Amino acid sequence: MVSMLRNYFEYFDRRVDGAISFFIKHYGKTKFMVAMSKKAQYLGLERLFLKGPKAFVYFFLFYLIRDTILYIVIPIFFASWIE
Repeated sequence: MVSMLRNYFEYFDRRVDGAISFFIKHYGKTKFMVAMSKKAQYLGLERLFLKGPKAFVYFFLFYLIRDTILYIVIPIFFASWIE
């Protein structure tokens, strides 16, 4: 049963070009977020913003939304189950 589910997951993951396994492997980051993180590391945030303000804003919002969901919404949701 487990191998059948794993095979189905792998089949579906291949159909979406490995997006699901990438998302899980990189803790919820998209390929865009990983690329922007690398650019932020070697350019610095100020130069990254000056190079592409629109991409920087998307990057910031994606991180803000992802972190809000991961570290605030999900813990509150599970804490409400415990009480």
